[in-house]
Amino acid sequence: MPTRHPTTRRFSREATRSAGDIVEHLDVMWEHARESAALAPVSASQLRLMYLVDRSEGIRMRTVCTRLSTAAPSVTRMCDRLQATGFLERLPCPGNGREVTLRLTPEGRTHLQSIRDQREDALHHAIDALPQPERRALAKGLAGLHAQLTAAAGAGAEAEEESRPGFVPAA
Repeated sequence: MPTRHPTTRRFSREATRSAGDIVEHLDVMWEHARESAALAPVSASQLRLMYLVDRSEGIRMRTVCTRLSTAAPSVTRMCDRLQATGFLERLPCPGNGREVTLRLTPEGRTHLQSIRDQREDALHHAIDALPQPERRALAKGLAGLHAQLTAAAGAGAEAEEESRPGFVPAA
């Protein structure tokens, strides 16, 4: 691994601290959007589960437990609540009747979109107030950060898939 210059490490630490501060601020904004959604409010944990299901339609409950680092009984209770509000449905897993897959209902997607719209509006106003060169730099930096986070998450998901019983690697 190449040795990084001390100045580069310092800038990296400063960027990390700044990103952490932004995440904390966004967390407060997100909580407000989650609580003020037009439909029934959901907990932060339930919302994370909904995001995960939205990104991976038909995801298995076992995979949800792994990705959320949450025990199966807790995920089952969250699914029970989301199903009772009409936001989630559980379906038998194709090819394995003992497993359950999850899918958002149209109402669940609408609720999630409402929260996303509120969050996007708040971010848009803040970003729109930045001078254009800063907006460009932000867009470029966020795209790079997203690529790194996605690659790290992809490596974790790949390792998870390979550890699944009966996994057969692609030829």
